[in-house]
Amino acid sequence: MTTVPEIITAMRQVAPPGQRVVPEQAVAELKLLTKELVATRPEAIAELLRFQQIRQRSISLPDSGPADLIRGRRVLVTGGTGCIGSRLLAQLARLRPEHLASVSRGHAVFWPRHERVRYMYADISDRDSLRRVFAEVRPDTVFHLAAQRDPGLAEQAVEVTVGTNVLGTRNVVEACAEHGVDILSCASSGKALRPYSREVYTATKRLGEWLLAEAAPRTDMTISASRFTHVVDNSIVFNRLVSWAQSGVIRLHDSNTLFYAQSAKESAQLLVVGALSERGGRVRVNAVTDLGWPVNLLDLAIGALARAESDSPIYFSGHDPGYEHSPFPVLYDPASAGETSPLFSAFEAGGAECDSALGVDSFQVSLQLDRVPDDLITELERSCTAIDDSERVRAVLDELSWCLLDATLAAVPAATLSRVARLAAPYEDALSSDHSKMLALIQRYANSGQAP
Repeated sequence: MTTVPEIITAMRQVAPPGQRVVPEQAVAELKLLTKELVATRPEAIAELLRFQQIRQRSISLPDSGPADLIRGRRVLVTGGTGCIGSRLLAQLARLRPEHLASVSRGHAVFWPRHERVRYMYADISDRDSLRRVFAEVRPDTVFHLAAQRDPGLAEQAVEVTVGTNVLGTRNVVEACAEHGVDILSCASSGKALRPYSREVYTATKRLGEWLLAEAAPRTDMTISASRFTHVVDNSIVFNRLVSWAQSGVIRLHDSNTLFYAQSAKESAQLLVVGALSERGGRVRVNAVTDLGWPVNLLDLAIGALARAESDSPIYFSGHDPGYEHSPFPVLYDPASAGETSPLFSAFEAGGAECDSALGVDSFQVSLQLDRVPDDLITELERSCTAIDDSERVRAVLDELSWCLLDATLAAVPAATLSRVARLAAPYEDALSSDHSKMLALIQRYANSGQAP
């Protein structure tokens, strides 16, 4: 019998990566090879079922803490009409707040609405309209989820992504400070574990966490960030697989892609855990400790094809913009990998604490805040308002990202920097230009013990 690697090799020979449109003859040959691949991997159905069962996962929240936190309070949720937002609103409504409101940019028809919730509409990137919402709701607790969440779309809609994920987050933080909000619990992304990225989505989520860290010492708020990974309930990837299985070509980055996943329910619960954080002038980042085994994307695709009895072909297209081909080689420290959440990097895991009762890890964000110039945020906003100047937006965003890497490394313990530099050294000759620049900066910090 032909092995899976042999079939995959043949598929790549028939249709090499990088083609926007696969020729008809290649599609016909890919269909035959895909049929053979599906027959060779009957166990892929089990991976599909495991992926779907992740929807049921939850955090065992204590009875008293969340109820005491929310009961009788005025609560505002940004992005409450989305997948996680609607789950969060349902949880909060049961805790009997005095007033519960949602603000979002528009209607979302896929997720349930709740009769105890007041739905309002405003774009968080519009500072004045957001302030009017705050003035009307008068919240003392805010959950901030509104975001552009698609990494692929971020590469096309650069200004919208920056406007929402960076400038919108800044507007929410400022509105909270101006209106005396006590608690701000924000949704972040597992992609923010990367200390630097040229990708638009990752860079904006990193900057979002920096904005929270910058605001924390200046306010009396309890501020937290919760990192989510692939949410099964609203999976962009799986929805595409199902659509392509019905009609089209299934495009996969490569045959070895693995990714962590979690449920909308536990994501919403994680935000409540973040709201329970103690005050302290610093931001605490939370993530689920055990996300289970990563999902195998190829088996997920094969399982979707088998269940649909589809003859759609699989094409290994290569990595699209917005999806990194290979991470920094020591993104995880082998000494801590498996012990802390996989959504924490080697620079963060050393300071992580685990709440074993909840199954949640957390760490306090530590940055040299003055290394990210305020005028760059101003320039980022100015470039977003320019007409058809996405390249300028990218350039400013990238400059901010390098400054943020500098701010991150300046606060990392010297022993951690030295260990990362030592572990990364064997990969030095094979690094991309960005990763080489990162490693050089890490080595300089490790050798000098201070900012270069």
